[in-house]
Amino acid sequence: MTQPPAEGLLFDVTEPQARQEAGRRFTLVASLTALGASDAVATAELFVAERRRRGFMPKDQPPALSPAQATTLRAVARGDVAITRGKPYLRREEIRVSIRTIRSLESRGLVMREDCPDYFRDERVQLTSAGRRGLAASFARQRPTALTTTHPAALLPAAAAIRSR
Repeated sequence: MTQPPAEGLLFDVTEPQARQEAGRRFTLVASLTALGASDAVATAELFVAERRRRGFMPKDQPPALSPAQATTLRAVARGDVAITRGKPYLRREEIRVSIRTIRSLESRGLVMREDCPDYFRDERVQLTSAGRRGLAASFARQRPTALTTTHPAALLPAAAAIRSR
């Protein structure tokens, strides 16, 4: 006579139950590790900034990048960029990345694509060693200030000037 398994011991599960449990665990792992890459980038930036402050300059020069390329390079470093059906997929919605930008970074040897084990993504975009060096060299650099106009500020209309008194 067999007895039912005790609580917590192995027991037979159906395929739908096994898939549901695997999905739940995948979601848990994804949420637990989601901030790892972002925290690593932030820590690296703080480290390089402190080294610069103490007079240690990186030997590499940052690549000349457009604002879109620089944003994409940082997003790739944080692990936020994947490719799905030939289009970029981003975990964060506040940034936009085009496939053209990813291709331009690929052609410069700063990022590469590899197959992604995630069922919903086709490829994962990662930094190459040149991309990591270039990104690290760009940390804590003075960003160019926005261009200002050479024209003086426009004068207020007379009616607006009188109201403000």
